[in-house]
Amino acid sequence: RLKALNRLQVILQHLKMSKQTESAAEVLLEKKGGAGIITLNRPKALNALNLPMIQRIYPQIKAWEQDPETFLIIIKGTGGKAFCAGGDIRAITEAGKVGDKLTQDFFRGEYRLNNAIGTCKKPYVALIDGITMGGGVGVSVHGHFRVATEKTVFAMPETAIGLFPDVGGGYFLPRLSGKIGYYLALTGCRLKGRDVLRVGIATHFVESEKLPALEKDLIALKSPSKEKIADLLNSYHVKCTIDQEKEFVLDEHMDKINSLFSANSMEEIVKKLKQDGSPFALKQLEVKSSMS
Repeated sequence: RLKALNRLQVILQHLKMSKQTESAAEVLLEKKGGAGIITLNRPKALNALNLPMIQRIYPQIKAWEQDPETFLIIIKGTGGKAFCAGGDIRAITEAGKVGDKLTQDFFRGEYRLNNAIGTCKKPYVALIDGITMGGGVGVSVHGHFRVATEKTVFAMPETAIGLFPDVGGGYFLPRLSGKIGYYLALTGCRLKGRDVLRVGIATHFVESEKLPALEKDLIALKSPSKEKIADLLNSYHVKCTIDQEKEFVLDEHMDKINSLFSANSMEEIVKKLKQDGSPFALKQLEVKSSMS
């Protein structure tokens, strides 16, 4: 019996170590020069955040914030398709089915991380190259600088699964120009490329292939202030002409959006959409109906 117990303890220890190694591989934390670099490393899952990743990132940000030798923090994703597609909804859903407290722990940890990013005293640069949705928005939009590319796809799709636009969406979305934030929140509309900059989610727009060079230049900055970082980002931004002449995808609908999404309740918005009756309004009603 003692041998069996010892064997079980060894197995449990191996499982624990395996889990720790796996979470370590899923998010890479490294220091290069004066820069702390966070790399989301779950490319097969589009770098979706899970609880172990969150639990590793949060204390590291706090440590770098207090470290006098760390001057900025950079966050990026691997795989070429996504920065971060959101939270690991599959794991959260499965946990909820069996009454596991993972869901509670996940959201508490995620929101605490969002707050840490939003209050971080060190300059925080998010390279949002590729899919950036939900939780991915949460670990980028609250930082000082968000660099979008022609591959960026932004959305807050939570209403499609019966949730609200979380990760601070109730704060940053209403602060976008006009009523575009309300529209994005209620419809889950996807924005791509330069349009992510145009609405104010991104602060800069750079070609995807230039990001490695940008990262290298950021790391090379000596004791960088926010102003120096902004100047460097601006120098890359002004050279990028991709989609510069292309109109904002929602430009022709902005008057409708500002009018129809100006009500103070969902019921009033639905009423306005029905009364308007335009093809655009009817399409939004259809979208909302599929989410109800």
